[in-house]
Amino acid sequence: MMNADQSKNMKRFAGTIVLVAVFIVALTTQGRWWPGVKAWVQDTISSRRAAESELSHGHSHGGSAHSDDDHGHDHSGHDHAGHDDASSLELSTQALQNLGLVGDGIGRIEIGAFERSFSVPAVVVERPGKSRTQISTPMTGLVTAIHAVPGEAIDPGTLLFELKLTHEDLVKAQTDFVRMLGELDIEEREIERLESVASSGSVARKTLIEREYARDKLKSYLIVQREALRLHGLTEQQVHAIETQRRLLTDLKLYSPSEDGTSRSELNLSDQRGRDTMFPVAFLSTEAAPPMILRELHVHRGQAVNAGEPLATLVDYSQLYVEGMAFEQDIVALTQAIQNGWTVRAEFDETAGRRHVVADLEIAYVDSEVDSASRTMKFYVRLPNELLPSPGRKQDTRFINWRYRPGQRLQLQIPAEVWEKQIVLPVDAVASEGAEYFVFQQNGNHFDRVPVHVKYRDQTSVVIANDGQLFPGDTVAMKAAHQMQMALKNKSGGAVDPHAGHNH
Repeated sequence: MMNADQSKNMKRFAGTIVLVAVFIVALTTQGRWWPGVKAWVQDTISSRRAAESELSHGHSHGGSAHSDDDHGHDHSGHDHAGHDDASSLELSTQALQNLGLVGDGIGRIEIGAFERSFSVPAVVVERPGKSRTQISTPMTGLVTAIHAVPGEAIDPGTLLFELKLTHEDLVKAQTDFVRMLGELDIEEREIERLESVASSGSVARKTLIEREYARDKLKSYLIVQREALRLHGLTEQQVHAIETQRRLLTDLKLYSPSEDGTSRSELNLSDQRGRDTMFPVAFLSTEAAPPMILRELHVHRGQAVNAGEPLATLVDYSQLYVEGMAFEQDIVALTQAIQNGWTVRAEFDETAGRRHVVADLEIAYVDSEVDSASRTMKFYVRLPNELLPSPGRKQDTRFINWRYRPGQRLQLQIPAEVWEKQIVLPVDAVASEGAEYFVFQQNGNHFDRVPVHVKYRDQTSVVIANDGQLFPGDTVAMKAAHQMQMALKNKSGGAVDPHAGHNH
């Protein structure tokens, strides 16, 4: 059996265990009960201050033997009808809408990572060797039709130009090929006739053999002619069409590049009745390929062009680069960001002071040289583009608008350091007055001003110390903190004196 001292020790030990358990539970659930307790304490303090103020005024006016003039105190500026808390602001529905404190204008405190970054100037540029495609004619000819205009959106595999061929070598090669085909037909018919006659002995066998030699010689010449036509750019289908229809190819059609980036051209057979027989060349499906834009048109209808001469320039702006210019002192931080795999943020200035932000952009590569004049080093960031709503087709011509265009100026935010487990708010969520910084916490239909410690501040974000002033889950105003601070000062009579600084 335990004696009295042992029983007391056991009770003390059990009490200690209970207190530790209660403390742990309270610590782990403080996000749930602390905001309510905090609001109750603030309301209690405000009520007691109001009561003490009323009691003090009542005693001063009713029970004091001294007048206001004896103390030199002027009560003309006091409102005895009611007293508002100097750190709480009540806003009407219209005021909330005017300040933008609806929707995403109100948010909850969250703990997350913050990237301390530095800003560098940048410009949108084309991708070298990728964004521009030049359409050239493979043969000499005369431009007879142009099927696109500058600025028009061009889908892959779209017919762009038609040319009447005047390439002498190609015309001569086709002519020789057709002529040899005719001679081969004559030899075949002659051999067929001599075979029937030689069987009866009317014609010597030697004559038949000579005609067969001549036929074989023509066949070997035709093999060479076929290869020569293929060297001129004709396909197997087109050579076969010349062989079967015995007509020359006179028209050339040029198409925009297919999805795999290869250009396509077709030669058409024109018969005596003026009809065109087209033999299409198979290429990859282009349903998912983005449209290109006819940037420059170098020829006009009726113009004679030589082989290899450019006809048009197409541009593909679906993928672009952002050319950043890092200063020499930022090279180390930029290299660290690349090694850590950190992404960058692009900020475009828009009208009315707004800013369009594109996050999570990947650094493609860094230039290997530093410019000796500007002391900057160029680096390039991949920028996926997006199509804006299209106005549709107008007079059978389609135009498109990309959001980002080469030549646009912007700022790149490069991460220099990552801080974990931080309270991060927009810069407009924090108001300052002297050495003090404030955040406005929502409490019912009121906003209570809460002093906070600002650890870091840049143009867009503020890092707040997690010191117990704010807790995860607290609802605060994400914007218009300065306007709310001015409203509190005006309510408490702290408006700016228009005569301040003047000596009367």
